[in-house]
Amino acid sequence: MVARVRTVAFQGVEAVPVDVQVMIAPGKMGINIVGLADKAVTESRERVQAALHASGLSMPPKRVTVNLAPADLPKEGSHYDLPIALGLMAALGAVPPDALAGFCVLGELSLDGTIAPVAGVLPAAMAAGSDGLGLICPAACGPEAAWAGKDLDILAPRSLIQIANHFRGTQVLSRPEPAIREADGTLPDMAEIRGQASARRALEIAAAGSHNLLMVGPPGSGKSMLASRLPSILPALSPRELLDVSIIASIAGTLAGGKLTDRRPFRAPHHSASMAAMVGGARGRGRARSRSAIAASCSSTNCRSSRRPSSIRCASRWRRERASSPAPTIASPTPPASSSSRR
Repeated sequence: MVARVRTVAFQGVEAVPVDVQVMIAPGKMGINIVGLADKAVTESRERVQAALHASGLSMPPKRVTVNLAPADLPKEGSHYDLPIALGLMAALGAVPPDALAGFCVLGELSLDGTIAPVAGVLPAAMAAGSDGLGLICPAACGPEAAWAGKDLDILAPRSLIQIANHFRGTQVLSRPEPAIREADGTLPDMAEIRGQASARRALEIAAAGSHNLLMVGPPGSGKSMLASRLPSILPALSPRELLDVSIIASIAGTLAGGKLTDRRPFRAPHHSASMAAMVGGARGRGRARSRSAIAASCSSTNCRSSRRPSSIRCASRWRRERASSPAPTIASPTPPASSSSRR
């Protein structure tokens, strides 16, 4: 007997259907997962076995094969734990197999059988609704999935025992309600900026006309300061914009408690940059010399404080040069030169 459970794989913000097939056959005891799975998916064997044991189910003394179809589609993430576990429970008879036919399932399992939140629940719920399916997701992600539609059947259990009791009829899981996270604190105000009138004017024009911005300048000139205050002069998100922003945040796993936020997102330019990237960027549009080049040229023979570490010596030089650096310039991106002009 082969038990089937529907789930999804993510390609960007798109949810691609995946069929989880579980078969129990005679052979050496163990779980084998096939279907181009990454390390996080193959490690679900240990999480699934521990979660089933904590829920009162024992693994059969047979060979369990889990196929993630289509086999040529890469599978990444820990959200395959719950569909694999439910498929195995259906193959064992602990859950009615036909009860799972109308649901798309995703969730990560803890060793005690509880279901942990995962990323990408909102686009998965939208994909399930377009295919006429319901959704089974972690309880923490229930409010997020509820935004996909009022007619979408959503089950948000906290553990494997709850979902098993629901299908047996001994426990009823209520549908989660959509929720919006209240913004904490106030946004940085553009009125706090003193000076840099040309940069402020450019931000106001871009905000009024929905234009793109390209900020160029050395570190410490105010790029992040100005960018963080740009949302304070922008209008509120429309329902479509709120949904688009929330889909990206869901894939990134930044929706706290599965609640959407109506605040425009801001990501600091150096948020994910390494220290080398922050101090090694170009010094301007007309100069290609970088911070790393300055650090390489600062040796013990041409630096006054030769006994100090090179990072401290170069930092002192960087502070002297920053004092004479201009304010950040804002310009629109220029198209690349054609092949004829390069020749």
